[in-house]
Amino acid sequence: MPPSRTTTLAAVLAVLLVAAALLLGAVFGTVFFAVTVAYLLVPIHRRVQRLGLPPWWSSATTAVLASLAVLVPVSVGIYVLTDRASGLVDVLEGLPEVVTLAVYGYEYPVEVGAVTDAVLSFVAAFAVDFAVTLPELALKFTLFGMVVFGLLLAHKDAERALLATIPASYHDVARSLARRAGATLYAIYVLQAVTALATTAIALPVFLALGVPYPIMLAVVAGVLQFIPIVGPSLVVGGIALYWASIGNVTGAMLVVVVAGVLVAWLPDVVVRPRLSRRTADLPGSLYFVGFTGGLLTVGPIGIIAGPLVVALVVEAASLLADEHRGAQASLLPEEWP
Repeated sequence: MPPSRTTTLAAVLAVLLVAAALLLGAVFGTVFFAVTVAYLLVPIHRRVQRLGLPPWWSSATTAVLASLAVLVPVSVGIYVLTDRASGLVDVLEGLPEVVTLAVYGYEYPVEVGAVTDAVLSFVAAFAVDFAVTLPELALKFTLFGMVVFGLLLAHKDAERALLATIPASYHDVARSLARRAGATLYAIYVLQAVTALATTAIALPVFLALGVPYPIMLAVVAGVLQFIPIVGPSLVVGGIALYWASIGNVTGAMLVVVVAGVLVAWLPDVVVRPRLSRRTADLPGSLYFVGFTGGLLTVGPIGIIAGPLVVALVVEAASLLADEHRGAQASLLPEEWP
């Protein structure tokens, strides 16, 4: 029996999507990022439409707001990093080759010259690469805005087209996976972004009070590191403590570990995250970390989003299969089974 017309068209669509991914690999990450953001923005787009704006203008307004939400933090981060880069290089160059740590009357020599040289080389290479890729980043950002706008304008047609390729008996499965994907994207984007902003807002006065050098830059970095699961801002707190210890300020290093460790690395996760976690995918931290690191190492920066998303969909599919299996077992039991 030949395949149905719907099955054939679905297969053609799958083949064309694979071909597009291979041929448009240079912008695949940008398009994937835009698709996930547009998927998350559909409820906001509907609210904008309720204000009385026509579809085109509501889609354009939502896309512009999303683009600004991405552009403003990135621009501020780039400005802070470039403004403080020369001072950071001076600090690194001023560090001695060997640092002697004195703790309770004992001295421990630590060689930091090789680490300093490696960091300086990385900073120089990153500055050159970033300057070269600025035009490409501007083009990709424009593409991001256009894809978000197009998807918001035609998201209903896209949903109907995707559902049409799925048998009606599996529409509930598709909706369950869609809900899990939406909750996961909410956790990745909204929850992490708000927690990152809160971390930056808390870290700045803490770093100023502790006399940490370059408090604005380090506060921004601490906020950005909230997107890295488990370790997060602890990397900044640990780096500051090591710097204080390397210049002989052991008391200051311990103070940073205690005060900044609690207020910057621990408090946002305890206060901010639980208040926003009602709509999350309820994905365990270990699985999120597996998806984050696996995606990052396999497909690069876009894996930060794709990795946890795929893991969440695998968890949802396994849950659906388990429910199906339990339902099949229950239907086989006799009616009088207790």
